Amino acid sequence: MTEPSVQQSTASTIPPKLERSLSSRHIQLIAIGGAIGTGLFMGSGKTISVAGPSVLLVYLIIGGMLYFVMRAMGELLLSRKSYRNFADVAGDLIGPWAAFFTGWTYWFCWVVTAVADVIVIASVYVVHLAPAMPSWAIPVIALSVIVILIGLNLPTVRAFGETEFWFAMVKIVAILALIVVGVVLILLGYESEHGTASFAHLWTEGGFFATGFVGFVAAFQIATFAFVGIELVGTTAAETKDPERNLPKAVNSIPIRILLFYIGSLVVLMSVMPWTAYDADNSPFIQVFDAAGLPAAAAIVNLVVLTSAMSSANSGIYSTSRMVYGLATTKDAPAMFKRLSKRRVPQNALFLTGVMLLSSVALLVFGLGESTGFSVVTTVSSLCFMFVWSMILISYMVYRRRRPQDHAASTFRMPLGRVMPWVVLAFFAFLLWAFTGAPDTLAGLMATPVWFVILGIGYLVLRRSPAHVQARKLHRTYAARELARAEQWRRGGMTEDARG
Repeated sequence: MTEPSVQQSTASTIPPKLERSLSSRHIQLIAIGGAIGTGLFMGSGKTISVAGPSVLLVYLIIGGMLYFVMRAMGELLLSRKSYRNFADVAGDLIGPWAAFFTGWTYWFCWVVTAVADVIVIASVYVVHLAPAMPSWAIPVIALSVIVILIGLNLPTVRAFGETEFWFAMVKIVAILALIVVGVVLILLGYESEHGTASFAHLWTEGGFFATGFVGFVAAFQIATFAFVGIELVGTTAAETKDPERNLPKAVNSIPIRILLFYIGSLVVLMSVMPWTAYDADNSPFIQVFDAAGLPAAAAIVNLVVLTSAMSSANSGIYSTSRMVYGLATTKDAPAMFKRLSKRRVPQNALFLTGVMLLSSVALLVFGLGESTGFSVVTTVSSLCFMFVWSMILISYMVYRRRRPQDHAASTFRMPLGRVMPWVVLAFFAFLLWAFTGAPDTLAGLMATPVWFVILGIGYLVLRRSPAHVQARKLHRTYAARELARAEQWRRGGMTEDARG
């Protein structure tokens, strides 16, 4: 039995709880929005130009590997009702340092991504819709976007869920419209300046691997960023109604989403026009509608791409605020960030992200929004997302070894759980090698360790504070108690409800 003093200390540190307001439809669409980012609408043009038709295999491989990451995350989150996100999981299974590194790295990932989104919204998408806009208005637009997104997240978590629901719905409708229009053009044998629309373009324009092995590998560098955010649903665990039912549904739908939205749309794109016709710097969605003589549709797609970027930034604000909130409740972030508003929203954590996003305004003011250095920073973000995905897999392997009884009792087991974590980690090692293939991604790869050095120094300083020492003691006490409960349950002396 836990001693009274420890019980009292534990009770005094119980954080205020987030509200479970996200319904099944919210979770489903948040998961879709996380899997379909700006990388598909804009970045796919570059991947097509680099790899040709073999880009289909690139997206299929990355999506397949990340599906197993999501399955591992789903089983882990459902194994303990106290888990709020995967940083909690890493801290419980690996140690407090893992929660610190995972949580803050994920925060950094999304801050950088959101900054990129705000810059692109203001300097590219809005300017494309209003070409006569004066240059001084671009930073003002960026600031307005930040204010709007913070305002959408402040009221309640349900408000965020509703916003993401409709953002994701816009993306889904746009992709389905592209597929329908594209299939009609292919079946009708539509003639354009680039030739006749036909599925044969997938193998007649230099073959499936038209750019060779080098081009195939180079596409992994770009395509990886298209999948960042696929783990977003893992940050909603503490605010999801009936997570035992809704989280598995969201995770299990990933393969269908990848096949339909990524593979389906890319097959249509490269069939309506040969892959050689696409401009790497423009959205292939817009180019297809332009080629089909539908300029109004192309303008609508511009609005969709703008919405997609808004969705990505909105997700970044949500996920970073919840991650900082979780870190604050375990003394890994200042206590002010664990305070909830009357509507159970971590508003101080939201404001922290808002302040960080102001760097996008500064970059635009000084004309650095589209610099090479900015490309390096977004590469660093992709690599840090890979670190987070790897920590999820490592946590899963520790979980399988330490808690076989929990795995045996799980209703959402990861398929091929003994083998696939190693396969996916080996794939991530391959991605690291692929990132050495271009100067800007290589520079990002070389710069990434700086972030982890900063984190390491921060953790060494933090772990000496009395509050953090006490938090680690409570963590060890809680972990020992959970282990004893699990062992008692395994021997038949405790019901599963008591164990949870």
